[in-house]
Amino acid sequence: MAATTSLVPEQAHARLHELTIIDVRTPGEYASGHLPGAHNVPLDHLEAALPALRAAAARGDLLVVCASGGRSAQACERLTGDGVPAATLVGGTQAWTQLGHDLHRPAGSRAPWAMERQVRFAAGSLVLTGLVAGLRWPKTRLLSAGVAGGLVFSALTNTCGMAHLLAKLPHNRPRATDLDATLAALAG
Repeated sequence: MAATTSLVPEQAHARLHELTIIDVRTPGEYASGHLPGAHNVPLDHLEAALPALRAAAARGDLLVVCASGGRSAQACERLTGDGVPAATLVGGTQAWTQLGHDLHRPAGSRAPWAMERQVRFAAGSLVLTGLVAGLRWPKTRLLSAGVAGGLVFSALTNTCGMAHLLAKLPHNRPRATDLDATLAALAG
C-alpha cells in the first residue's frame, strides 16, 4: 500500500513544475480558481478516474488539492488504499492564496459560489424558511431543527451531506466531455 504524504504550499510551489495536480473540487469551484496546471477530477468521480490517475502517478508525483484540505485528504486515502501514491496540499487553495500564490482563472468564466458558501446559503435559507413558515404552520419549524441537527452531525463527523447533495446540481457537475478530456490527458 502506498503512503499518504502532505506538502505545505511553499513545498508545492517549489515543485509545481514536477507535480501532477489533481483538484477534487466541483467543476464550479475549480473554475473559480485553481492551482496552475491542475486537472479537475471531482471527488465523486475519483473511482472512474483511477486508471488515469494510476498512469499519471507512474510518471511522477500526484498532488491532490481542494479548498481547505478535507476532500483532498479523503481522495488521498482512497488513492493510497488502491496503491496509488498521492500527497495532499495542507490547507488547500485557501492556504495557497493566503501565501500570495496565484490561482489560474479561465478567461470569461463565471464560476458558481464555492461549495462552503453554497452550503451556508442553503442551510440558512432552509432554517429561515422553517422559522417564517412556522409562524403559520408550527410543524414546519421541524425543518429548521432538522437542518440544525444536520449541521451538528456535519461538524462532529467532518462530513457534509448537504455539500454532497449540492455537488449533484447541474452547475456543480462536470460535463462529460470535460472529464473525458481530463482523464485522457492524465492517462496519456
